[in-house]
Amino acid sequence: MPWLPELFSAPALEQFEEKQQREVVTVGYFEGLLSGELDPLIESFAGEPQLHHPVRGRIKGARAFEAFVGEEVERMTRRNLAVRDVARVVTKRRGFEEVVLGLDGKAGRIELPHAMVADHDADGRLEELRIYFSRWPMRSRHVNRPPVLQPDPEVQVADVVGEYQRALAAGDLEAILATFEADGYAREPAGGEYFHRGRDGLRSFYELLFSSGGGIPLEHCAAIDDGRACALEYNVVRWGASELPPQAGVAVYERGPGGKLAAARIYDDVDPPLGSL
Repeated sequence: MPWLPELFSAPALEQFEEKQQREVVTVGYFEGLLSGELDPLIESFAGEPQLHHPVRGRIKGARAFEAFVGEEVERMTRRNLAVRDVARVVTKRRGFEEVVLGLDGKAGRIELPHAMVADHDADGRLEELRIYFSRWPMRSRHVNRPPVLQPDPEVQVADVVGEYQRALAAGDLEAILATFEADGYAREPAGGEYFHRGRDGLRSFYELLFSSGGGIPLEHCAAIDDGRACALEYNVVRWGASELPPQAGVAVYERGPGGKLAAARIYDDVDPPLGSL
């Protein structure tokens, strides 16, 4: 996910196999970009390439996609990119991938969490690819991102993920804490130090989130769920008492052995009306 392994050359596949050390080889988003093979990336799409990027916006067509890939590879090489895998889920028609990038910044190395969500056809070819990350680690400020998807009232999130959403919308601190495993954690979009584990860490985090006059109701747009993890694409339109311009994001909720959340990893760039996040 998202690129089709069979389209790459034998030398590239050998590199992927050596890195992954498993029988079924998958080609992640950044692995594909750094392979130096543009044709397999383009041919992985069912039609013309279509990608939504937080900085570059909507990229459509082979020429625009080729230019984007060239810019991305140059940037990643210049900034000494390192990729750490977090999670990857592929279902029948959709999939998502999470990584944390290590990049050289002006003040040293930074960590930048990324999530990639893909829609694909029955043959596994991409219909659309959506990238999510916050620009806070690079700019020390949030940048509003307009919606990528529209809300879908038919999107359903099950069990503990649904409980979390209801508690988040209501600003119910005790209810949202009850959705986590004892050692569960929440990671903010900026990653790094913005990480909250265990009951005390989660309590402090969600108390702050709910300190602006209420909860954070999300417009649900699309979901991917394999039973172990759920990726929910959404728009943020309100934070407590503050109405916000609709802003795109995705969050990944990983279930633990007790049926509660082991992790909630958030990927958006919303500027919270709190003054201290």
